[in-house]
Amino acid sequence: MALKQISSNKCFEGFQKVFEHDSAELKCKMKFGIYLPPKAETGKCPVLYWLSGLTCTEQNFITKAAFQQAAAQHGLIVVAPDTSPRGCNIEGEDESWDFGTGAGFYVDATEDPWKTNYRMYSYVKDELPKLINANFPTDPERMSIFGHSMGGHGALILALKNPGKYKSVSAFAPICNPIQCQWGKKALGGYLGPDASKWEAYDATQLVKSYSGTRLDILIDQGKDDQFLSAGQLLPDNFIAACTERKIPVVFRLQQASCFCLIFGSGYDHSYYFIASFINDHIKHHAKYLNA
Repeated sequence: MALKQISSNKCFEGFQKVFEHDSAELKCKMKFGIYLPPKAETGKCPVLYWLSGLTCTEQNFITKAAFQQAAAQHGLIVVAPDTSPRGCNIEGEDESWDFGTGAGFYVDATEDPWKTNYRMYSYVKDELPKLINANFPTDPERMSIFGHSMGGHGALILALKNPGKYKSVSAFAPICNPIQCQWGKKALGGYLGPDASKWEAYDATQLVKSYSGTRLDILIDQGKDDQFLSAGQLLPDNFIAACTERKIPVVFRLQQASCFCLIFGSGYDHSYYFIASFINDHIKHHAKYLNA
């Protein structure tokens, strides 16, 4: 499959690039960012996939998260795809910020008019890795996944639905129980139809209750002053309870406000400032498994 390079920038002795390609799964042109560490010039590297949140493109993570230095140090290729199909001319796809364009929710839609194009689950699971492995110096046996918000939801469900495919998984402020929050009900209802029992296949809290695959070591960071946490959109407590019941190891770090916040303002929120603050920990978490 032909790749068109959109941009290339030298970064920590590696390269941050963006490519475009025609997606067979999504039936449109798609872009992805890829960081190639210096180690990629001389040998094969493991791949870490990042899934972004609502309204994001491939640009948000590669320009705001400040992950490249750690990825260079640990020799990791990092791939960041877009969050939905683009320009499919579907009626209603641009009407709201939390459904349609920029809001693919990492599911395979089953409802008209979405089911032809909105297949982000299969795109991330199958098409994108095949494309990356065919065109870059990767080790296909060493792959991990992480993400933020809607993308944290995507990372968790992909790891839980495909035991052994990913060496590790982590998330920043993930939507942990979408069948119970307004974002999830809107997206899953729109893409999968009104039968809520079908939504459970894309809900991390539900999936973990029946998970019996290879050991997963899950890392989650959550900002205490995240506005969407207090609004009941993320529901990490439900996921943690399910993991505890199933004895699945999860490190959940509620990043507290410091004494400085009492003077200067609020603590960690839902933004990329929060992600950039702890991204090195996540890269290190994945490198432990990818470079083992």
